[in-house]
Amino acid sequence: MPHRQIAGRLVIATHNPGKLAEMRDLLAPFGIDAVSAGELGLPEPDETGTTFRANARIKADAAAKATGLPAFADDSGLAVDALDGKPGIHSARWAGPDKDFRLAMNEVQTQLMKVGAKAPEKRRAHFVSALCVAWPDGHGEEFEAQVHGIVVWPPRGTLGFGYDPLFLPDGQSRTFGEMPSEEKHGLPPRGKGLSHRARAFIMLAEACLQKPRP
Repeated sequence: MPHRQIAGRLVIATHNPGKLAEMRDLLAPFGIDAVSAGELGLPEPDETGTTFRANARIKADAAAKATGLPAFADDSGLAVDALDGKPGIHSARWAGPDKDFRLAMNEVQTQLMKVGAKAPEKRRAHFVSALCVAWPDGHGEEFEAQVHGIVVWPPRGTLGFGYDPLFLPDGQSRTFGEMPSEEKHGLPPRGKGLSHRARAFIMLAEACLQKPRP
């Protein structure tokens, strides 16, 4: 079954300013007119799914039904091997009601110390990004990607958002928190498409977006 193409206006189903900036950057070369759920004053749906894909679908479906427009949602998080995949789908919840990711990063470090994970090989982790585009008629397109690396301490860098300063991707000497946005999630040839979200978006773009004009 062919993928459905995205055209015209699109709702980005997020209230997270950091995530919104990345998603707008990714969509910009394709000429998509994007407005966020936060800008439209839409409520945040309860994320009751047990997977990243399920929660992305919940957010995209809610925004599509509320606006009558296609909606694009991401659900992403950090999964730490030594913590049995935590914080995982609860990554944002570890930051508390004030979205304090310094608090969340401290909790990751505290939990790693409790299990004796001090050496780099015991601090393996990966970021996951599940993307969903949903239409008001219930059609959806889903894509998921990961990027692997290690958790460092102390956190490094003030760029990015969330757990970025904690995560050193494989093959790199800088954390996501030390990388400028274009390097982290810019698509080739501008950037390297290093992030989990960029990798998932490349799959989405190949399936559902017309190639940008040169």
